[in-house]
Amino acid sequence: MKFTELNIISPLQKALEKKEFFEATEVQEKVIPEALGQNDILATAKTGSWKTLAFALPILQNLYNRRLESWKVEWKLDRKIQTLILAPTRELADQIWDEFKPLCTNTNLKNTVIFGWKSQFHQVQAIKKGVEILIATPWRLIDLLEQKIFTLDDVEIFVLDEADKMLNMWFFPDIEKVIKLLPKQRQSMFFSATMPNKIQKLADKILREPKNISVWEVSSTSDNIKQEVYFIDNAQKRQLLQYVIKQEKYNSILVFVKTKDDTETVLEYAQASWITCDNIHRNRSQNARIKALKKLKTWEIKVLVTTDILARWVDIEDLSCVINYDLPQEAETYVHRIGRTARAGKNWIAISFCNDAQRQKLDTIEKLIGKSIKVNKDIKYKEEKVESIKKEYSFSENRKKQNQWNWNKKRYYSKKRK
Repeated sequence: MKFTELNIISPLQKALEKKEFFEATEVQEKVIPEALGQNDILATAKTGSWKTLAFALPILQNLYNRRLESWKVEWKLDRKIQTLILAPTRELADQIWDEFKPLCTNTNLKNTVIFGWKSQFHQVQAIKKGVEILIATPWRLIDLLEQKIFTLDDVEIFVLDEADKMLNMWFFPDIEKVIKLLPKQRQSMFFSATMPNKIQKLADKILREPKNISVWEVSSTSDNIKQEVYFIDNAQKRQLLQYVIKQEKYNSILVFVKTKDDTETVLEYAQASWITCDNIHRNRSQNARIKALKKLKTWEIKVLVTTDILARWVDIEDLSCVINYDLPQEAETYVHRIGRTARAGKNWIAISFCNDAQRQKLDTIEKLIGKSIKVNKDIKYKEEKVESIKKEYSFSENRKKQNQWNWNKKRYYSKKRK
């Protein structure tokens, strides 16, 4: 279905056309009409279904229409927080904010994002200037509420995104605390990839006659994603990685590894191939993460190495390829990882490296997604020369040590002469 068939107002249609969004995804097609009717929503949507736009468009349209009605009575602009969107992580909150920014341009509605591990000064200043839409992570929101910097008394729309992840991250006591501060008369929308009993109970308690919308099972993967697996020894992984990332048909590649230390090691392998690349892990600052992600989106770098910190919450347009350098511990994480590519119906590829010890994990993944992953038996990568920069590093380190030794020696003899 086209967006023009969804009764969306002209200012938002223009913003969608500018971003070249014409066809609505299944979740957008089902959620938007119900949300425009100000119904409560309980939606189960698979990762990669572009659900952010499904709640962003109705929120902006409803707020815009209410402002027009209020202006007929009183010509003044009073910006208050009318929409609260809760997200479990900084990355997801920042991504939602990015989705809202271009859509707000033609509606004169203001939005901002607040999250932890960053100075609150600029976040507080943005709120004090006046915003209608606040995107937040739970801890920073509660922190600022306890400081009495603002209230939630005027909130008319409440969105809880990735509700199942909130449950896994032990955020539910904080969510219940926030909900108690919200007005009882409001529209609420819950979005989740799965629907465990605890979320269902919370929904029954909070939502009023919600419209239940289910789009794909969490275990399903998009048919647009070509999935392949290489059966390979750990010793050959670096060789295969360098072979894949050098291929010109891939413009942007996301590589998933197990640990923070692995991101550094695999980043070194990619750098050895003279490929522009960066990495993301929990120890990197929020600004560094955002910059690295934006570089991948704008093709300033070709390869981004990351842990599962990016497995669920990041949309990357035109991501060519996802590489599972290590298979994930849980089968569901595989679905979320490869959901980063083939967004909005585009066809790309997910490549997994599997050693003998991980065969059982692969079987579990195939049972979950309900199909076998094609085995790639191409051995051309074995002809690839293995590039390494460890020699350069060791030379550099030796040179530093030599310079330090010379400096110490010089200082020693100068003291002796005195």
